[in-house]
Amino acid sequence: MPQVNIHQAKTHLSRLVEKAAQGEEIVIAKSGKPIARLVALEKPKQAKRKPGALKGRGWVAPDFDAPLPQTLLRQWYGGKNRP
Repeated sequence: MPQVNIHQAKTHLSRLVEKAAQGEEIVIAKSGKPIARLVALEKPKQAKRKPGALKGRGWVAPDFDAPLPQTLLRQWYGGKNRP
């Protein structure tokens, strides 16, 4: 477990964080006395996904993909007739 002083930690913080992320513990010292420890965070546990958890909660109209009326299409296309 390497020990670095505060000045070194400030100067090489990104390098030390990378080492910590790879599993190494780094002790930060002030005047030669350890005051902090830099370690990687534990990855949060993700809940297992359950297929079909939202079954029956959604609704789709039977005509959701029916063609739009011509008046509405003209509004979308700036007054031009489009299929």
